[in-house]
Amino acid sequence: MTNPQEVVAAALRRERSRTGLSLSEVARRAGIGKSTLSQLEAAQGNPSLETLWALCTALGIAFSELVSPIPTDVTVIRASEGEGVAATDSPYTATLLSSSPTGVRRDLYRIDAEPGSPRRSVPHSAGMVEHVVIIAGRASVGPSDEPVDLETGDYMTYRGDSAHVFSALTPGTVALLVTETSQI
Repeated sequence: MTNPQEVVAAALRRERSRTGLSLSEVARRAGIGKSTLSQLEAAQGNPSLETLWALCTALGIAFSELVSPIPTDVTVIRASEGEGVAATDSPYTATLLSSSPTGVRRDLYRIDAEPGSPRRSVPHSAGMVEHVVIIAGRASVGPSDEPVDLETGDYMTYRGDSAHVFSALTPGTVALLVTETSQI
């Protein structure tokens, strides 16, 4: 997994290029120093939440667009991974697993599975993506030709428009399945 500074740096460079704004102009709009922005684009430093929000506002993007890695065909986030953002006044941490792209429909399902015959799925409609979080137990999940063993708390995303599998590895396996379909 790419570290958070690299994710933010890549997003800043991508969005600044997309908008055609200079380093100086983005820094001015965000109310930060040009050298600070330059360091952030070089994946150096540890920006505050306030600095990140100011940059999002300056670039006209959602916060998740700045802190989310560019999606790949398959993403796995183990329960012990992921960069959470902690609240200052309570023991609460939010970890963004996946942001919803524009024009996308998401459906959520609870999966209860037991060891035995795996659930083999044929490709669904074009563009469908599936997200899985293991709530209890263990399962082998993902593309039929390369499933990944997941444990309680692990997250994975993969293309649902190619053959895929879900196979419980322990009794009482429970998962959250989210299907994501682009709306036309």
